[in-house]
Formats: sequence, structure tokens, C-alpha cells
Amino acid sequence: MTVPFVEVNNLNQMQGETAEIERHFLFIGSGATNTGKLLSINAQTDFDTALGSQDTPLKLNLMAARDNAGQNWTAAAFVLPTDMDWKDAVRAAQSTQSFEAVVVLEQAWDQAAINAAEALNKELLATYSRWTFMLLAVPGIRTEDDAEDETLLAQGWPDYEAELAALQDGIAAPSVGLVPLLWPNLIGIYAGRLCNRAVSVADSPCRVKTGALIGLGDTPVDMDGIVLPLATLVTLSANRLSVPIWYPDYDGVYWSDGMQLDAEGGDYQVIENLRVAYKVSRRMRLIAIPRLGDRSFNSTPASTAANIVYLGKPLREMSRVTTIHGQPFPGDISPPKDGDITITWTSKTRVSIYVVVRTVDCPKGITINIILDTSLNQEEGA
Repeated sequence: MTVPFVEVNNLNQMQGETAEIERHFLFIGSGATNTGKLLSINAQTDFDTALGSQDTPLKLNLMAARDNAGQNWTAAAFVLPTDMDWKDAVRAAQSTQSFEAVVVLEQAWDQAAINAAEALNKELLATYSRWTFMLLAVPGIRTEDDAEDETLLAQGWPDYEAELAALQDGIAAPSVGLVPLLWPNLIGIYAGRLCNRAVSVADSPCRVKTGALIGLGDTPVDMDGIVLPLATLVTLSANRLSVPIWYPDYDGVYWSDGMQLDAEGGDYQVIENLRVAYKVSRRMRLIAIPRLGDRSFNSTPASTAANIVYLGKPLREMSRVTTIHGQPFPGDISPPKDGDITITWTSKTRVSIYVVVRTVDCPKGITINIILDTSLNQEEGA
């Protein structure tokens, strides 16, 4: 006969919250101090102390990101030595922090360098299972002051459009976005807009309702003194570069689409689709890991049904709608439907899970049709 006993086990069901990676960007550029170091940055950082008194591109763009991101902004900055490859800086930073995006400043870009940025995205995914997109700062238009030798001729806007169109032509790099520095702090403004907590990661940077871009200086001009035309911005956007935009007779400068270098017809041609897919990927991975070696996850109908509910947790959380004063504010994605998660056992020890993620519709073009009624209207009793 067994001696009577009571045993109580606390079983961890892995139902807690996970750390948010979204909206935390890594900036890479040069600085006068802290060379070779990774600096933690927030809205209270003294940039003169952290990066020196000189207004370097890194410092200017970090301040622009802070001003456009709003409350609770955080970032990291790697002060790049002159003899260090920026990709090595990204690798070194991984041991300390995780990032949703990398913002790269002061680099020369050609097609090989852009493809190397996409390859680094794949390396981070393979090595750390980290989904990270890259924002690369492309030089602005060259003026007479920039033309130091015959190889750097000053440009007109048509020349600049042709140069940038050729730079991205033929590249398929969904994780990479190109931002031309038409203003010296433009990529920081864009990065801050992507980090603003007033909206979700699923919102397009082209949104107007949440305000104009903050911190733009004078509108740039080309070698002939011609002010940046709106038509140039439209052309650059059509060639997959992320640029600002404005609307005639409407105050403020805003953003156009957040373009990525995905192939024509790809799902990730715009930044919000990529961010949503990456966010789902991070959360699905974290809840799948605890199921490894768990025999309660098996091929029986009861287990399959239970695990479909379990695996659907990130989708349900990301699809929550908040309604304020009758105005619904959608979540990152549409609510999941029956059949959006499918579990297929390919062997006794391997399982494949398929997940459908539905984005929320968002207008980026609005057409208003006016119909005139010229019939004779008479009020009743007249």
C-alpha cells in the first residue's frame, strides 16, 4: 500500500506578455564621441553629451525621430568608426538589444550594397530569428557646393530622378526601404513617424489625420535654383523611394507611401504590410517554442482544436477594436475567421502550421463624384 501524499505542481501555461520589439530602431552613423559604442537613446537623452556638439547626420536624424515619434520613444545609436563596416555594427548590436528596424546613414549605395542590406536581413533571421527591416539614407540632390570634383557634378531635378530610378531598378529586396535625403534629417523624420504610438504598426505613414511632418527646413532647390517640384516626389515614389508629399491648398507636409523594394506584385511593397507580417511572425514564434516536445500537442482532433485556439492568441490580440464615442479604431489586423489556422502533421514528429493574416482596408486614394440636380424643387404647400 502506498503512503498517502498530496503533490501540487504549478504548471506554466506561457500565458504572459512578451517584450515589444516594434518601434525600437537602431540608428548607425558617425559621431564625435562614444565611437564604437552602442548607445541607448530616449526622449530625455542629451545628444550633445552622447554624440558631441557638432550637428552630424546621426545626431540630426535622431532628434528628428524623437520629435516625430512623440511620447515614450526609444532607440539605439551605434557610433560607427571610420574603419568599421555598418553591417558589423548591426551584428555587434544584436548581443545587447533587439530592433524592429535599422536606419543607416552616411553610406554610399549602389545595387550591390543594397542587396547586401537585404542579405543582412536574412542573416539576422537565420541567426537570431529576428525580423528586421532596413531603412537606407540615400544622398540628396547635389548642388554646386557639393560638387568638389568632376565626378560629383551638380544636378537638376531630372538628373536626380534618373539617378535614383537607376539605383533601385531591378532589385528585389522586400526588407529594404530607400529614403532620399532631400532634407538632411528626412530619414529621421520618417523613422519617428513609424514609431509614433498614436497609431499602430499597421497604419500607413501617409496618414494625414495625425499631423504633418515636424522639423523640415527650407524646401531644397537644384543647381538651377528650382524648388523641389511635387512632380519629382511623385516620380521618386513611383520608383520605389519613400518620400514626403504635400497637397495644394492644404497646410503641412506629409508622407507618401512607405515604399519597400519588393518585386512588382509582391505583398510587401509598402512598409505597413511588412511590419504586420513581421509582428505576427515574432509572436507566433514565441508561442510555438513552448509546444516543442509537448505531448498535449498531438494529431488527435481534440488537441488540434485546442491548439488552433492557442495559436490564434496573437491574431486575436492584434485584431482588437477600440470604440470611442462611436468611432471604431481597428487593431493591426482583421479578426481571424474559422479556418485561418490550419495544422498539418507531416510525420510523427513534425507539424506544419498555416496562418492567414488579413489586413484592414485603408484609403490611399479618394474619388468624390458630384452629381448636380437641376430639377425644379418645390416645397410642400408652396
